[in-house]
Order: sequence, then structure tokens, then C-alpha cells
Amino acid sequence: ELKEIVFIIQSQRNSFHSKRAEDLKRDILKQAADLGKELPTVLLIHQMDGLEGAWTILPLMRDFSVTYGRNSSWIFFCEEDTRVQVVKLLETLRRFDRSKEWFLGKPLYDEESTIIHHYAFAENPTVFKFPDFAAGWALSIPLVNKLAKKLKSEPLKSDFTIDLKHEIALYIWQKGEGPHLTPVPEFCTDDVNSNKVDHCATTFSNFLPLCGEPVKKEDVFVAVKTCQKFHGDRIPVVKQTWEREAALIEYYSDYADTSIPTIDLGIPNMDRGHCGKTFAILERFLNHSSPRTPWLVIVDDDTLISIFRLRKLLSCYDPNEPVFLGERYGYGLGTGGYSYITGGGGMVFSRTAVQKLLASKCRCYSMDAPDDMVLGMCFSGLGIPITHSPLFHQARPMDYPKDYLSHQIPVSFHKHWNIDPVKVYFTWLAPNTEESLNGKKVGYNREDL
Repeated sequence: ELKEIVFIIQSQRNSFHSKRAEDLKRDILKQAADLGKELPTVLLIHQMDGLEGAWTILPLMRDFSVTYGRNSSWIFFCEEDTRVQVVKLLETLRRFDRSKEWFLGKPLYDEESTIIHHYAFAENPTVFKFPDFAAGWALSIPLVNKLAKKLKSEPLKSDFTIDLKHEIALYIWQKGEGPHLTPVPEFCTDDVNSNKVDHCATTFSNFLPLCGEPVKKEDVFVAVKTCQKFHGDRIPVVKQTWEREAALIEYYSDYADTSIPTIDLGIPNMDRGHCGKTFAILERFLNHSSPRTPWLVIVDDDTLISIFRLRKLLSCYDPNEPVFLGERYGYGLGTGGYSYITGGGGMVFSRTAVQKLLASKCRCYSMDAPDDMVLGMCFSGLGIPITHSPLFHQARPMDYPKDYLSHQIPVSFHKHWNIDPVKVYFTWLAPNTEESLNGKKVGYNREDL
């Protein structure tokens, strides 16, 4: 029965995202009401018991087990942009014996072992499947109860959360003792308007958000972190690729080179981390850029980014809110740690967020501390949410499953290892005709980059 499904929307606190999640909740409840069925429970993750790590889901299993372990059959998870056909979902779940342990989803797998997953399954990475959250995924209540019990006796290790979908699948798999992901063809990521979706219980509605007009070029200030040893090889790549998309851009280094030009912030380059440099950039943005520039983007010199697409994405955010946006990681979330935006994919700040941060006393504990983690700690202490977008990427296109990238119009990639970065930019990120076809996504000619 529909009332035996608990829907969990993987929502976020930022106003744009929470509204999207509320819209999806309303849609699910309306479909249920139209069927004349008893309404299911629909919950938003960002509203759950103030847990900083609620987005990592596993810490919620004990609550799910206690609250829903008796009267429910399934916990169904989806993202705010997942579209759910409730009737089809019911038909799909009825195929599975709810008294057994099931982990259902649309499978992704690594084509080759990747740093994002700590080179797991190096012999044959294709054997391990993990769910594409955009398609929705489901756990049967017996599995939820088992996970809750395990978590009680073995608390989660308090280290890094980097790719949640892979880490959850690994935890459930339990080195082969737990269930593998069962592929469900009705969990889809095709666009809701595609002619392929007749059999789908879920579809996916958003390749790149746009809310009205893109923000103006002059409203985005871009700060590139570099150092003298990379002036000769990394900066030319920026110049050949995305620099022309930025109206306001400065290069910050440990050496003033007029040919680029770079600005020497008076902070030596550190091997371990760049906290001192990043805070100097934040101070400069607040005190030396036009006070009317609402957005700051900080990137590494080996970040490949589409400022053109970023301007579309930023149209959905209110610069009067403290916004800290990019690819979200977690540290120590099992023991009250914090979330942070990983620096390589690009960190986006509203001016309001920078003002609130610098008005606080939160600063680097050492000049070479990891800047992205210190920023996460600071914003967490200030109660400012970390806003995640899957369109920012800490690694290269080849480090992600092709099927995962197929429902994105990416904003950034990072690192130049063993690739031609100029080619990657023009294949994946350069503004092209696909951008102007009424926002519709059309095929790229993408080689295996």
C-alpha cells in the first residue's frame, strides 16, 4: 500500500533548494490524494533533527527503524529534481518481497578504478554497483532494521564523506555479507519529456537550473589561486579556455608576474594547504572589488570551469542570503563534524556569506591549513548551510561513471593528470549550440576523456 512507503527527499536548507523539495513533496501527496489512497509519509532531510550529517543518510537509520520499522515496507529516497510517478512506483515495488532485505536503484559503476573511490575494486571496478540518487533508490524495512542494529553496535567511522552514493552501497554490501544493489529498470534518469520514459517510475527533470535571466558577467568575480611554479603550464590553459568567459578575474600567486598578470598577496606558497591565501582573497574581495559585485568564485589554477553555465546556475540563488556553493564533502559527520565545499571543483560565495564569515572571528588555525575544510568549519559554526551542486566536480570526467554525467550539464572539472585539459574543456564545458536550444540537452560529441 502507498501508506507503507516513506518518501525521503534529499533536500537542502538553502531557500532555492528547500522550495524545490517542498514542490516535490506537494506533487507526491497530490498524486496520492488523486488515487484516493491513504497518504504516505514524505520527509525532507534538511528538516530532520538538526543533524549536521543528516544528508549522509546512514546516521538516520536508527530513527527510521524506530519510527517506521513496524508499519512501513519501504523507505524510498529521491533528490529534489527526481520526478516520481506514484502509481508506477507502487507497481514496481510490489514485484519485490517486502519481507526480505532489498537495496534497489539504478546502477552506476566505475569503468576504471578512481581516486574518488580510493581505487576500490581495482582488479575490476565494474563489478561493484552503486545507486544513481537522481533516479531514486529504495531500502526495504528489514534492511533498514538490520542497518540500524549494526550502526548501534558499530558506530560510523568519523572520517571523510566524499561520494555518498558509493559509500552507502559499500556500507550496505558489508564486504559481501549484505545485499548488492538490485538494478530496477523503472528507476530512470531520462528527461521527463523523453519518449523513452513510458515504463519509468521515476524521471529526472534538471540538467542545469536556470531561474530567469543568467546573472550578468560583471556580477561574478573570479579568483584563481596559483603559484610561480605553475605560471608556465597551468595558467596558459586557463587563458586558452575559460578566461574569456570571465569579465572580472584576478590571479593570486606568491610572485608578481606582469605578463599574466598575477598579484602577490605576500603569502608564500604552502604544500599542505592554502588557508592563508584564501582568507587574503576573501578580504581583498570585500575591501577592494566593487561593493556591487554579488558573487565570488575561487578556483585552483587546474580547475576547468564554465563561467557561462555558472551564471545560469547562480540565477537561482539569492545573493542577499549567505550562499556557499560547490561540491559538498563531509568530515567527521558521525561524531558531530562538519560539511565543506571541496576546493578543486570551485567554491562560490555570495558577498553576504563573505561578510558574515569575516565579521566572525573564525580564521585559519595555521597558514597552511586546508582552506576548504577551515571554511566548512567556520560556516558550520555560523549556522550557514553548505549548498551542494553535483555540477561541480573535484576530479576529471573520466573519474565519474558515464551514466552519471549523462544527466548533467557540468559546471566544472579539476586536475590535469594524464589528460589534455584544453580538449576536456572544449568537449565538456565550452559554451556551444547545445546551450541555446531552449535549454534542451542535446548530444555532445564526447570522446572517452
